[in-house]
Amino acid sequence: KFEELFYFQMNLQVLKAENKSETNGLAIAYDEAKIKDKIAELPFPLTEAQQRSLSEILADMKSGAHMNRLLQGDVGSGKTVIASLAMYGAYTAGLQSALMVPTEILAEQHYQSLQGLFPELEVVLLTSGMKAADKKVALSKIESGEAQMIVGTHSLIQDAVTYHKLGLVITDEQHRFGVNQRRIFREKGDNPDVLMMTATPIPRTLAITAFGEMDVSIIDQMPAGRKPIITRWVKHEQLDTVLTWIKGELEKDAQVYFISPLIEESEALDLKNAVALHQELTDFFGESASVALMHGRMKNDEKDQIMQDFKDRKSQILVSTTVIEVGVNVPNATVMVIMDADRFGLSQLHQLRGRVGRGDKQSYCILVANPKNDTGKKRMQAMCETTDGFVLAEEDLKMRGSGEIFGTRQSGIPEFQVADIVEDYNILEEARRVASQIVSDPNWRENPEWQVLGAYLRSQGEFD
Repeated sequence: KFEELFYFQMNLQVLKAENKSETNGLAIAYDEAKIKDKIAELPFPLTEAQQRSLSEILADMKSGAHMNRLLQGDVGSGKTVIASLAMYGAYTAGLQSALMVPTEILAEQHYQSLQGLFPELEVVLLTSGMKAADKKVALSKIESGEAQMIVGTHSLIQDAVTYHKLGLVITDEQHRFGVNQRRIFREKGDNPDVLMMTATPIPRTLAITAFGEMDVSIIDQMPAGRKPIITRWVKHEQLDTVLTWIKGELEKDAQVYFISPLIEESEALDLKNAVALHQELTDFFGESASVALMHGRMKNDEKDQIMQDFKDRKSQILVSTTVIEVGVNVPNATVMVIMDADRFGLSQLHQLRGRVGRGDKQSYCILVANPKNDTGKKRMQAMCETTDGFVLAEEDLKMRGSGEIFGTRQSGIPEFQVADIVEDYNILEEARRVASQIVSDPNWRENPEWQVLGAYLRSQGEFD
């Protein structure tokens, strides 16, 4: 087991050392005093975990080595403000920064929050859905350097975009952007520093393997004043009681998400699908609430419009398949009902639960499920017991194994022959320690002690 994990770690450590030794990274000479003033102006104090992550990111920016860092934090832990301060740091050094997110509605949201934080700066939005004239204006501001911060979707890496002086690139939900897209970004600037953010709490075990070539900063504290989301598990037979309770919440001006796992009925899985659920809720609430429906088969602009209407309170209840997983902020939505919750993994349930609890009102997550086996029951209990995403991610890993959490094929997590990265975590840590110790000597390949190792790794065609 050690041997297998050790060779794997050697490859990662060599890759990491090569990235680090690139002296062609940017040394971003940011203005520390200005950043401190900016932090003092924030409407809330930073948590210790936020301060620590920010210091790690700024230290990377200042060094001449190329930054390749992953910032992970639970839903609502305040990653965006840290990313914004890093962007501000680049601005104080006279450089542009770009933030790339997976959807237009999310780009719009980040754009508004950056404008709110930095009213004195020129923040520009670039998405494929923009009118041609607006796009033209945005592109010329980016090229002339008038735009200091740029927010957008994949449009940010298209050929038409020329940056004036790109110093920092941030991608949100990095598992949705391939390595290729990240490379194009690097070529857009003079090898800008790269920061990736994810709200998927990745257990440390997996972070070490999947993102081994990256440095990881973790925000593992929630901002003060957030009320923990109350989570309850009910059986399908109790749904009527839940609906009656929701009626009361709607009268208090709440908004509600209903999540359904399937779009249409498949005979194999006799599940209440989103369409039927939408009909049922419309019948139940009648005139008292407007119920909207959103699912993955809709076009993007259609989904964005439904989401925007929900945000603007034109609808009180949103029935959706899991398309709402990533990041949209509706502070007024305080109830999340997940139908057939036992069909989702813990990480996914936790992501969905994080869509509520965004404001200062008490929020609730109701899991509706009749699990068929013990694992399903355990998952429901775990969700009711903790709102800590990292604890749940470790649980999920134990219950399901690493392949299922990421979908091994797309995540690039290696399949090992004899080792198991969950069970053999301590061996993995040791393998990593030994490998990084060897590679920390820049001339390790010339060292007679490691000749055999170097020759073996070369013969495997892993690296030159």
